[in-house]
Amino acid sequence: MQKLSIATAVAAAVMLSACASTPSFNQQALPATVQVPAGHKVAMETVGAGDITYECKLKKDSADQFEWTFIGPDAQLTDRGGMNVGKYFGPPATWQSNDGSKVTATQLAVAPAGAGNIPSQLVKANPAMGNGAMTGVTYIQRVATKGGVAPAGMCGAANAGAKQTVKYQADYIFWKAA
Repeated sequence: MQKLSIATAVAAAVMLSACASTPSFNQQALPATVQVPAGHKVAMETVGAGDITYECKLKKDSADQFEWTFIGPDAQLTDRGGMNVGKYFGPPATWQSNDGSKVTATQLAVAPAGAGNIPSQLVKANPAMGNGAMTGVTYIQRVATKGGVAPAGMCGAANAGAKQTVKYQADYIFWKAA
């Protein structure tokens, strides 16, 4: 009788965990500029957490003004359950799955994501390199950003070339043609 109770409990737990799985990402609350066009479906949802590097450089088209300039990211990608599934690095911006497949992309649009947070972003993926999770990815969204903005510290001629890293986190949603 006890075996039946344990088996029943295990079966119930499996069914409950299946019911508790998070629904697919819904982009309707995002600004239209960073929404993926119709005809695509979510292929993978990840959370990226890591660093963004900035360098103190001359402002473009300026002879004497400096600014912190985005150099590139270095982040780990995890699935919604917290399991490591890949990494995000650059330049160029590259998302790489643990299976070795990877994809680069071209920015299409950004939208503000609140004070102190890098913007939400929509990029169009280039054809994937290698076969695996990144094969067939058409768009990638960066949403739910936390942190990552350029340093607030001094950037001028005295520290030109200095680099600083800042922590950030963002959800990366990978889309494929439906």
